[in-house]
Amino acid sequence: MSKHAPPLLGLARVIDAVNARFGQACAWLTLFLVLGTAVVVVLRYGFGIGATALQEAVLYAHALVFMGAASWVLQRNGHVRVDIFYQRFTPRYQALVEVLGTLLFLLPVCLFLGWASWDYVANSWATLEGSSESGGLKFVYLQKSIILVLVICLILQGISEIIKAGYAMAGRLPEQEVKHG
Repeated sequence: MSKHAPPLLGLARVIDAVNARFGQACAWLTLFLVLGTAVVVVLRYGFGIGATALQEAVLYAHALVFMGAASWVLQRNGHVRVDIFYQRFTPRYQALVEVLGTLLFLLPVCLFLGWASWDYVANSWATLEGSSESGGLKFVYLQKSIILVLVICLILQGISEIIKAGYAMAGRLPEQEVKHG
């Protein structure tokens, strides 16, 4: 392939790079989950001290690990799938399955999730919702926004997957970029 990628493939690569970096950053939060949870347990059971803010921060990070890294996992072909037949398909037929799966399942589910959660998140932002717990964090509206982050990142990754699958079906995707279920 030439030095410069076609514009759509270039867009797919940009989306992939952004989602990969964001997913990797979210994955590093697992270290905070372990350390934060350990500190909460030691404080509570070792010293009888509650750490509500830290406990809530761990919950926020937990949400971000799973929802923030979902598009990166999709990009890396890491989601669970039943591929009894898929693994035997040719790369072009696999690409067709990817396009159909993205168009018929991923994008509609993301659009529904975005639509269904919009008011929930918007209402939280309107009041700058904070924790109902004494000593809790004042950023519940940010935690709820992670739902929309999930939706946006998955939609963008879905677009990237459709672009790459289109090039794969046309036989124009470099071998190193072809997914192998």
